[in-house]
Amino acid sequence: MGWPYIGETLKLYSQNPNTFFSIRQKGYGDIFKTHILGCPCVMISSPEAARIVLVSRAHLFKPTYPPSKEKIIGPEAIFFHQGEYHTRLKKLVQASLLPSAIRGSVAEIEQIVLKILPSWDNTTINTLKEMKRFAFDVAMLAVFGSDMGIEIQSIKHLYHCLEEGYNSMPLNLPGSPFRKAIKARKLLNETLRKVIEKRRKSYKINSSGSGLLGVFLGADQQNQKFNQQLSDSQVADNIIGVIFAAHDTTASVLTWILKYLHDNKEVLDAVKMEHEKIRQRIREENRDLTWDDTRRMSMTNRVIQETLRSASVLSFTFREAVEDVELEGYLIPKGWKVLPLFRSIHHCADFFPQPEKFDPSRFEVPPRPNTFMPFGNGVHSCPGSELAKLEMLLLLYHLTNTYRWETIGEEDGIQYVPFPVPKGGLPLKMVARNLNIYDHKVQ
Repeated sequence: MGWPYIGETLKLYSQNPNTFFSIRQKGYGDIFKTHILGCPCVMISSPEAARIVLVSRAHLFKPTYPPSKEKIIGPEAIFFHQGEYHTRLKKLVQASLLPSAIRGSVAEIEQIVLKILPSWDNTTINTLKEMKRFAFDVAMLAVFGSDMGIEIQSIKHLYHCLEEGYNSMPLNLPGSPFRKAIKARKLLNETLRKVIEKRRKSYKINSSGSGLLGVFLGADQQNQKFNQQLSDSQVADNIIGVIFAAHDTTASVLTWILKYLHDNKEVLDAVKMEHEKIRQRIREENRDLTWDDTRRMSMTNRVIQETLRSASVLSFTFREAVEDVELEGYLIPKGWKVLPLFRSIHHCADFFPQPEKFDPSRFEVPPRPNTFMPFGNGVHSCPGSELAKLEMLLLLYHLTNTYRWETIGEEDGIQYVPFPVPKGGLPLKMVARNLNIYDHKVQ
């Protein structure tokens, strides 16, 4: 269990998580206890046990987060709840993020791609930073729709203050990032309330392009007679929560994709060939890129899947036992944290032979059930998975048709910010390809 209070936290965050998990698995098996982030924890690394915690007996394991993170996002956010309130919120969030809802966003996300790419012409970029910029703009589109008012710039600025404090030590001292984040959170709440009030007055039933906020307000209008309206604070907390969920993880995955494509030229060539065929077809038919075109990007989709497995940006998730629970012969006391280890499962040679090898072809056949969980599993799985895949496909389509890229420097390590990403945010030199790829006008 490590040192008092500190436990094994420093070990977990100072070494490759694969090493931390595998050493303990070899010593103690697929279920072992430890102490991290001030909490006694049980870590589980078998697909069967993960399914019990996340799916079949999920009611016994509630989602849990450190109080500091809950304070910054907002206590009414969907992540922190289970039961009726969670079920109701998830239905609303899914309504704006299902394939049927986002297929009409292809052109708008594509415009975000085409606005950002020219700024990379023949320059060196910090890949993580640029991918965060892209993912944030897509998140804003998903939340506020195409009708973004002047408040959006203020929301962007305040969110970035929030993000810096979210990943810092929770020290509420003058001048600390956490204190600044708490102040920014209050201002952000006021700004969002103004936006919500403005949208409520102008909202029209069945209005299109209004994003998640429009879905929330539409549900309010339908539920008024049942007195089930979401409060402004509930709407605000969930807007901030969705932006958090859609931002860092997607940017980290995109950074790894460019790293893996750079290091595996034959895979990159296959992706380029797939995209060039689609591009040629679009030109011949004199039309724009469509949702159906993205469904034909099978090789690119396998690259995304293999990146999600290999990088395992989400190494684990937190649950908390709501009562004493017996799991595979072990007693988990009430209040202990339970961590399904997605990374360990994704890197298990029994399920993915030669797990350290980047091999998209392994996804030509579906993986064994409960062995591939990049977006979690069960009622708390990520509802935005299809949007994340869509924005990755659209960016990679235009990126591979536009640029060649080379890594800068010799560093080949990993840093944790808090998600694992290539060291230094992966500096890349972008060189324009000799293709007339700008087939679409930037509006």
